[in-house]
Amino acid sequence: MTNPSMRARYIADTVNTASPGQLLVMLYDRLVLDLTRAEEALGRGDREAAAQQLMHAQDIIIELRSSLKTDGWDGAAGLAELYGFLLTQLIQANVRRDAAQVASCRALIEPLRDAWRAAAAEASSLAAAARVA
Repeated sequence: MTNPSMRARYIADTVNTASPGQLLVMLYDRLVLDLTRAEEALGRGDREAAAQQLMHAQDIIIELRSSLKTDGWDGAAGLAELYGFLLTQLIQANVRRDAAQVASCRALIEPLRDAWRAAAAEASSLAAAARVA
C-alpha cells in the first residue's frame, strides 16, 4: 500500500474492528518493534531516533499499565509491577543510551507478547466455535 491515506484508513479499520485481545497483541507487537528499532538506532549511534523509539515504547508501557485491571485476576498486580520495572528500565536506557538494557527489556516483553497472542487466538477460536454451535 503506497497511498498514505489508504494505509491510514486500513490501520484505523484494523484497530476499530479488533477484539480487546487483538488490540493488546497489537500494542505488544509495536512495543517489540519500537525496542528493536531503538537497539538498532543505538547501535549505529543515532541518538535521536533511539530516543523517539524509546519514548514511544514508554508510552505503550504506560498505556498497558493504566488499562490493567488489577482486581481482575491474581497475576495482575505482578504484571503492573513488571510494567513499572520496564518503564524505569526504558527511561534509564534512554538516558544512558544503553542498547543492552533495551535488549533486556525486549527479552522480558517478547514472551509476554507471545503468551497474549496465544490467549487471544484461543479466545478467538472459542468464540468462533460458540457461533457455529
